[in-house]
Amino acid sequence: MLVQIPKLLSDEQVRTIRTALDAPEAPWVDGRATAGHQGARVKDNRQIAEDSPLAARIGDAILAALERHPLFISAALPRRVYPPLFNRYEGGMQFGNHVDGAVRLLPGSGEKMRTDVSATLFLAAPDEYDGGELLIDDTYGTQSVKLPAGDLILYPASSLHRVAAVTRGARVASFFWVQSMVRDDTQRALLFDLDRSIQRLSRDHADHPSLVDLTGVYHNLLRQWADP
Repeated sequence: MLVQIPKLLSDEQVRTIRTALDAPEAPWVDGRATAGHQGARVKDNRQIAEDSPLAARIGDAILAALERHPLFISAALPRRVYPPLFNRYEGGMQFGNHVDGAVRLLPGSGEKMRTDVSATLFLAAPDEYDGGELLIDDTYGTQSVKLPAGDLILYPASSLHRVAAVTRGARVASFFWVQSMVRDDTQRALLFDLDRSIQRLSRDHADHPSLVDLTGVYHNLLRQWADP
């Protein structure tokens, strides 16, 4: 299931973040530092140092936006969110075919989390760079994703995906993972579709008697599938 979340960040928030990330003192390092064995062989980008105060400060702002966004909650059903990371592609940089690692160690906690959902938050407008598409293989073929700055894409972490070479400008983004209360993507998709249908019915026919029944079905399925 691929879900686009438009305007997770406002234009002003994006400008503030980009000013910090584009500053000469921003701690950009080799992106292979956070890649596994498979990914390191095909990864060519730069990342903000994961343990830097800058990454923590901007990451907290993104986490706060996620907590307030009902579409993200509905689609991801989050149990845990990995602290956001930041990458930059330019001058032909790319990231070849890979699948995200299934488990990641949460920084500073000693705890591990399962990666059910991958997320990319675009921080550069599409006209700022050529190439740089996020290419995700799914049941319906290869999906090419290049979104406006401030928009987020969610997709199964089990997906084979890659980032096309950037041939002009710079592609700047945040990326992170979500451990969902519902680990199965098919089940999450069914719950998401049901939730969206309930919301539309609530908006268009608020007094419809089926609303109570459908809401009950949603919560009973969530009760059966969720691992809170």
